[in-house]
Amino acid sequence: MFRELSNWGRWGADDERGTLNLITPAKTRQAASLVRSGITVSLSHNPMPEEALDNPATAFEHIMGRNLRSDTYRFTYHGYGVTHIDALCHFAHNGRLYNDVPTSASNSQGCGRNGIHNLKSGIVTRGILLDFPRLKGMPYLEPTTPIYIEDIEAWERQAGVTVSSGDVIFVRTGRWARREALGPWAVSGNSAGLHASVLPWIKERDVAFVGSDAATDVMPSLVEGITQPVHTFLIAGLGSNIFDNLDLEALAETAARLNRWEFMLTAGPIPVTGGTGSPLNPIAVF
Repeated sequence: MFRELSNWGRWGADDERGTLNLITPAKTRQAASLVRSGITVSLSHNPMPEEALDNPATAFEHIMGRNLRSDTYRFTYHGYGVTHIDALCHFAHNGRLYNDVPTSASNSQGCGRNGIHNLKSGIVTRGILLDFPRLKGMPYLEPTTPIYIEDIEAWERQAGVTVSSGDVIFVRTGRWARREALGPWAVSGNSAGLHASVLPWIKERDVAFVGSDAATDVMPSLVEGITQPVHTFLIAGLGSNIFDNLDLEALAETAARLNRWEFMLTAGPIPVTGGTGSPLNPIAVF
């Protein structure tokens, strides 16, 4: 699948934007035309300072200055506690990053290629919520539940939307609703998410980016020998940045109330040169 479907060379040998190239000016104008009510919804979960099974002690630290009028934030954001986006240098396959860049292009000073700074101008496109608990009539999916192509297409029919080139799809598993009801659990290795068999569909539809309320992959992955095949293929194969640990509960409530599952998405990471990703606060505008 990696050999047959990767986007290596699709936008030139030196490309570091990957599927960001699918978000054309025309696509952004289309997204802007979706704004009708002006309602805005954050897709970010507030940083959690308390240690928990899904939030290690190193995830977020907030230190106030002496005069209590300044502060310092410290993030270790990769993992399951902080809303963030992955750069294209975050995952490799067989020693190669997106567009056949060797992993040796990265060192202790940062990623020499495919860093998060390539998203400095931001993301403005059409977002679509895929609400799988609503599809199945449940408050949340149980951990380890895989999501298949037939589930996505069933949601398209129910919601009256069709995923198209340049869209960002947001996969709601109900992680935060389950956490509210039952408490935190070790999400790593134990979460609902996309099965690897959906990857050809994502390529066929030319989806720009994927995001979820966990880390996109069903865990365990059900693919022998590869812990996170969806992450690996999207980032290293398609050149597609991934949104992790989104909070999609308010978005789901708003979308259901408005009976609208598409919206304009805006998102802008911190443009750290050579960074492997960034915390961020994506916004849906209806």
